[in-house]
Amino acid sequence: MIASSSSWAQTSRTTVYYNHETPQLQFAASEIRAAVAARNGQLVERGLSEFNPQSDATAFVIAAGAHDSRQLASQLGLKPLSTSNEQAYAIRVKKNLSVVLGADAAGAMYGGFDLAEAIRLGTLAELKDADHWPHIAERGIKFNIPLDARTPSYSDNSDSAQNNIPEMWSLDFWREMLDEMARHRYNVLTLWNLHPFPSIVRVPQFPDVALTNVTRATKGYDDTFSHSGRDMVRPELLKNLEVVKKMTMSEKIQFWRDVMQSAHNRGIAVYWFTWNIFTFGAEGKYGITPAQNNPQTIAYFRASVRETVLTYPLLDGIGITAGEQMENRQDEFSKEKWLWKTYGEGIRDALKLQPERKFRLIHRFHQTAQQEILTEFKDYPGPFDLSFKYAIAHMYSSPKPPFIQAALPFLSPKLRSWLTVRNDDIYSFRWGNPSYAREFIRNIPGSDKVAGFYMGADGYIWGREFLSTEPDTPRELVMKKQWYSFMLWGRLSYDPDLPDALFQRTIAQRFPDIAADKLMATWSESSNVMPLITRFFWGDIDLRWFPEAGLSHPNYRGWFNVRHFIEGQTMPESGIFNILEYRERVAAKQAMNQTTPLQVADELAGYAQATLRELSALRAQQGQSKELRLTLGDMEAMAHLGNYYAEKIRGATALALYDLNGKAEDKAEAIRHLESALAHWKSYAAVYGAQYKPQLLNRVGYVDIPALTTKVASDIEMARNWKPGTIKPSEIKRNSADNPFKP
Repeated sequence: MIASSSSWAQTSRTTVYYNHETPQLQFAASEIRAAVAARNGQLVERGLSEFNPQSDATAFVIAAGAHDSRQLASQLGLKPLSTSNEQAYAIRVKKNLSVVLGADAAGAMYGGFDLAEAIRLGTLAELKDADHWPHIAERGIKFNIPLDARTPSYSDNSDSAQNNIPEMWSLDFWREMLDEMARHRYNVLTLWNLHPFPSIVRVPQFPDVALTNVTRATKGYDDTFSHSGRDMVRPELLKNLEVVKKMTMSEKIQFWRDVMQSAHNRGIAVYWFTWNIFTFGAEGKYGITPAQNNPQTIAYFRASVRETVLTYPLLDGIGITAGEQMENRQDEFSKEKWLWKTYGEGIRDALKLQPERKFRLIHRFHQTAQQEILTEFKDYPGPFDLSFKYAIAHMYSSPKPPFIQAALPFLSPKLRSWLTVRNDDIYSFRWGNPSYAREFIRNIPGSDKVAGFYMGADGYIWGREFLSTEPDTPRELVMKKQWYSFMLWGRLSYDPDLPDALFQRTIAQRFPDIAADKLMATWSESSNVMPLITRFFWGDIDLRWFPEAGLSHPNYRGWFNVRHFIEGQTMPESGIFNILEYRERVAAKQAMNQTTPLQVADELAGYAQATLRELSALRAQQGQSKELRLTLGDMEAMAHLGNYYAEKIRGATALALYDLNGKAEDKAEAIRHLESALAHWKSYAAVYGAQYKPQLLNRVGYVDIPALTTKVASDIEMARNWKPGTIKPSEIKRNSADNPFKP
């Protein structure tokens, strides 16, 4: 018996038994094979029917489905599966056998991953009988997909989108991406595009809409595009197209069928999501326009939806939006009536031809109202859910976002919501704090209210990374670069009780030359910076706050200067005073019954100091690992950014007091802190600039961290020239949440 993979000798040999016809088990076996090979062992693979329960040989045995699992448990005298829930599995250990009993293929695959992980980490001897089932059943990725310059996504006016267009048509990319998703226990892929149909489907009534080839614009993208996506296709873009891949529509259809097959082979459901009404790629043909009252447009959308459902038998559903450019009409062409006539009727048309098919419709709860949705979609012939922006644009803010509370009384097991968990906080850095992720996940409402979540960004494409100054060839997947973050969110959403010891051992296995406990603790400290600064300085949607750069979109504020920090608001229900609230209490000599700005600054500085204190020792152990060197660089960058924000908050607080009382010592203190903030920003810019290039982001424009140093310096001059009485609290306009619940 192989008691521990850490003692695996070169001659070690074992056998894995599984059903070779099940793709999920094939993948699990390949993971076990790789883990065994890394330990210089040998793995023999046999069919499950070849397993001899009387044998004394060391073996891994994987069964998928109620019948095989029940039969195997009976043969071996093992405790059977404790639940038949989808994705559930049990680990059973008996003498020389490590057994996986899967409720279905996905559960058995996850159990196989556990065996492979135990081999890799040297913990095989520690395996004990255990039952597992998902804490959150649907764990997804939100992927804004840049298909083509003629059928763009919401994020296409960005460097990451343009660079990733060719990757979206690469099976190598998708297979790698889907493998990583499965390893981290994600089981839903949602593909978001303004109007994907011309790039993915042929519609018999509108044949000329189907687009051949894949194109990209060679110039024309900047930060002047509409926030709604309505001008994402401009004439100057169409005049400067290049073909990045030659494909017929038949080849495109086969491509997406292959992607969906690969996804299902990994236990991953696939959904297309759209915004409305966009007609890019179809406008000007057959009388199609974006007009909401155009019958021809309605007919086109209905037919396109029908053909999409029929063309892709493995498509699990569609998500829809009552926006971004729909009119608030109150006639037969109202938002919800239009959506029912197009998506509702289109899906129903398809299901009349495929009556046994289960096809989910997810209606985003965005720019609409619940009662209108339920009235118009009362006859939808399948699973129907809502979708809600759980933390608006900032999952890295509070582990308990308050925004869904008003919606919960209106949700039930018969009408549940998916959660859009948006990461428009961190694009560049390798974040990693298991305590924050675990608390966030545990605070998500239960399955009687919530169907699942999809996590993703609007301002950055989670494809391959094109930001690094030291790129790999081929470019690294964002999911691989930020592997620890994706591991935390995926694994903990399946099982939030996973201990930190698992993550520490994983870090130790990946970076064997470094003290894993110190690295993990330092990683967590540096990763505390982003959530805290966003709780303190709150901009609800992504174009209003990008903490990596202290920016909003140029049409909103652009750079947030020291005055903006004085006038800023904190996250709702964060328990933090903003600077003006703090000033009022100081002036009135009232007790501070919430966290103050200065306490936030101290906490940020504490995270930064704890990080920087450990980095020297960690760097002395980093050896030749490029990944570890860059990971430590990310931690240092977040620490310097924490110090910068700490000093900016202190400077803004002192300046606010000077504005109220005119005391010279408060002004002098503000200048000192802002000068210190500049020094910290310079340190931040040096580390950032060494690892990352400037880039165009679709929601906040062009971001050049070193170039922003001049903006940081301008805060000092602003403080020097400040006149008491400049701030007029009654004239400050606050932002409301982007999508408050409307019953």
